[in-house]
Amino acid sequence: MNEMRAALYDSYGPPDVLYEGTLPVPVAKPGEALVRVHAISVNGGESVLREGKLGSLFGRRFPKQTGIDFVGEVVEPAAQGPGPRAGAMVWGGMPRLRQESAAEFVAVSPRRMALSPAGLDPVQAASLPVGTTAITALRDKARLGKGERLLVRGGSGGVGSIAVQLGRAMGAHVTALAGAKNLDFVRGLGADEVFDYRTTSPGDLGAFDVILDTAGTELPAYHGLLAPGGRMVGITPDADRILASAAFILASAVFGSRRVRFFSGNPGTSLFDDLTAYVERGEIRPVVDTVYPLARIADAHRALEAGGVRGKYVVQVR
Repeated sequence: MNEMRAALYDSYGPPDVLYEGTLPVPVAKPGEALVRVHAISVNGGESVLREGKLGSLFGRRFPKQTGIDFVGEVVEPAAQGPGPRAGAMVWGGMPRLRQESAAEFVAVSPRRMALSPAGLDPVQAASLPVGTTAITALRDKARLGKGERLLVRGGSGGVGSIAVQLGRAMGAHVTALAGAKNLDFVRGLGADEVFDYRTTSPGDLGAFDVILDTAGTELPAYHGLLAPGGRMVGITPDADRILASAAFILASAVFGSRRVRFFSGNPGTSLFDDLTAYVERGEIRPVVDTVYPLARIADAHRALEAGGVRGKYVVQVR
């Protein structure tokens, strides 16, 4: 097989620029494995690149591909070093600045993948790789402790829906903000308290030891909710929002005991292994909102940008 189906775009713009086309099947370089992709999820970071917000970095050579994470089957294991064997079901993510997973095949280092959890089909599994971001945020950056009070902004979204489950598994008291139609859904994920973000002001919420922010707005107001020694971790693919708050973030780091941290995920095998363990222990479960075929990836992007997602939009490739 010399060609494969892939999601492509020939110019920067809205979701409508995406289409299903064909490309040559990638050839794995030394140290890479070739993976037949079964399913992916749609992430906000893909919209940022597709819209051209980083066009000065990514240039104007088209067509371009999209897709960050993947679930699939190893068809050619890496020729050098350890890694999953042929036939193994894996999940993983593309290297930073490479978006290529919305395709029938990807060539990627084994250091960026791990065996996917037992008992999940590819569509279910594809809703979960973003859980590595939640693990990094709560466990590694915020060092969330048992009994601490956690606030999750965006509790029904891809990262937020996993963070609610992870916070509960870590023994925290979890409060989440979500849209009115998703309050019962987020409560069902394990949140102790859930509030409508449209009708609840920060001042109505009380104090928190850790705040996980997936919105990137009103940072000073939410930062003011941190208890002494509190930690606020921000996750947003929107560079404009981070830049707009840069002075505040820097001031909190230099002068404050209540710090704001932003980071972008770039997970490797160890984080995916950790996520697999959480899933296989039953502490994190997949949440799939809607499944789209590859030919309708533009619809998946459009739905994500419209807001109100419950978990993840998944694109079934195989």
